[in-house]
Amino acid sequence: MRLEAKLALFNALSKLLLLLTGALVIPPVVSRVAISHTDQRLHEKMGEVLNLIRRDGITAFVRTEHDEAYADYNLLKQEYITLTPIATRASHPGVIRIFDETRQVDNEIEDFRILSYTLPNRGTRTYHLEIGSSLATVELLTATLRSTALWVLIVGALLTILTDAAFVHYLLRPLRELIQRKLRGVHHPSVFSFEAIPTDTIDFRRLDTSLSRMMRQIQSAFEKEREFMSNVSHELLTPVSILQSRFENMLQDPELNEAHSLKIVDSQKTLYRLRNTVKTLLLIANIENEQYLRDESVSVATVLADVINELEDRLAQREIRLLEELQPDYVLPAANRTLLFTLLFNLISNAIKYNNWGGDIIIQGKTRPEGGYRLAVTDTGPGIAPENIPHLFDRFRRFHKGGASPEGYGLGLPIAKTIAEFHRAELVVESVVGKGTTFALLFS
Repeated sequence: MRLEAKLALFNALSKLLLLLTGALVIPPVVSRVAISHTDQRLHEKMGEVLNLIRRDGITAFVRTEHDEAYADYNLLKQEYITLTPIATRASHPGVIRIFDETRQVDNEIEDFRILSYTLPNRGTRTYHLEIGSSLATVELLTATLRSTALWVLIVGALLTILTDAAFVHYLLRPLRELIQRKLRGVHHPSVFSFEAIPTDTIDFRRLDTSLSRMMRQIQSAFEKEREFMSNVSHELLTPVSILQSRFENMLQDPELNEAHSLKIVDSQKTLYRLRNTVKTLLLIANIENEQYLRDESVSVATVLADVINELEDRLAQREIRLLEELQPDYVLPAANRTLLFTLLFNLISNAIKYNNWGGDIIIQGKTRPEGGYRLAVTDTGPGIAPENIPHLFDRFRRFHKGGASPEGYGLGLPIAKTIAEFHRAELVVESVVGKGTTFALLFS
């Protein structure tokens, strides 16, 4: 997962956690706020009533000579005020109580939030003041506040997710450019871009500088390796050719006895193998250094026909049957025909070398469901042990297969893998001990 996607996911999850926390915390907090707001209104109304009593006297509300009580309700019976004369001994003047209780209003029972207050003695009578507010009003206020708070929280979380995602996208733009321009598709130091990425973020600037510095060092190392391989090829191949010429001249000497002749022939074989090894290493180095061109449109079927024609004698010598199934043919738009020939030659040559006498080789080519092309070379040999498969493409690594002695210097498969990578293809291997081995080229 990309860094930007991880940051966006973390941002979204943190906001979701915030929403869940808010959904748990907001309801009790809002309920408490609504109750506090109602209690404050009750206190304010009590203050207004007491001011009216001080200004106009208690007689403005009740008739003291008849011990009448005073009651006032609003139109919807959501609030009420009562002044009731009580016995002095049952009173607690100056004490304010707020509680929830039911009251009967016009033959209906309602729940109210009630403020209770006993006025100080006024003459011979004591009055009890009650101010009530319907709990239905409190619940409506609570629901309104809760809904408003949750919507504000949701909208705020969505806005912060969008703004954070936009900011992260802007912040990581230099990193995306660095990956796109300097890492993705750079298969060789020669195609690396040393142009600085425009950014004011110190970390990205340092990363860009470090990559450029490292790539310059790699370029220098490649140049030295290329020069070294070129020098080695000349310095080794020249004396080897001279020695071979001398041995050939010595073999033409009539006075040379048979024992010395055999030793000279063995030396010639050793020199021949040494020359081939040097040429193979030079080929690998040249391929890895991008010294070959991919400027040809090459048909796999055509190259395969040339390889089979080259190996007909070896197939007949070991009585191996070869079955070719290309459905359909595949044309590489940008390839090197000579290197593809070497690649297929090595794979089929290995299938012959390590096959059973009188065995089969099946070459199958077909379009891949996910796109591209798959070319597989399957033999019916003894197979490869699972522990050896990870090391098949190591240079100079040889294995005993089917009890046979190892041949060559273990460079055939490394060359094949190097050529496959040069053509942007993947070389994979599957093997079952006792049944055979399949080498498959996956072209994209």
